Amino acid sequence: MNFRRIFRHLFLPQWSIGLAFPKRVLRAIEQAIAASEKNHDAELRFAVEAGLPLAALLRGQTARSRAVEVFSQLRVWDTEHNSGVLIYVQLVDRKVEILADRGINVLVPQIEWDAICHRIEQRYRKGGFEQGTLDAIEEITVRLARHFPPRETNPDELPNRPAVL
Repeated sequence: MNFRRIFRHLFLPQWSIGLAFPKRVLRAIEQAIAASEKNHDAELRFAVEAGLPLAALLRGQTARSRAVEVFSQLRVWDTEHNSGVLIYVQLVDRKVEILADRGINVLVPQIEWDAICHRIEQRYRKGGFEQGTLDAIEEITVRLARHFPPRETNPDELPNRPAVL
């Protein structure tokens, strides 16, 4: 059991999200997602949370397993063409996970998502939360546009507003 990790998670206040992702940055992310979705037939969600609850920490929950939960809670899987993508940020551990629905995973290997996550995490370590996120959305957009070009009718199936958990 990693007591240092537990301590960090329990004592980093929820309002710390606002330091890394103030309202202005959240609006920029929302706008970037809306612009991105005009270039492809997929749906992006961005979710950020400060720390995990004690029960999750005691069972050793990873950012990846939490991202899977959030993917389900935010219904990222609930798109017509199974083309949802979640960017999940676990702020305390500075971990980023990108999860794609099965329609996308067939065409874009996880190693590509992991490489983007690594680049975001590097930017976050230097305090570049806004630019790191916007760059990631741009990288994701390129991959999605290649495999999921926009349809003539391209409904916005999921909210573009970032989820602050």
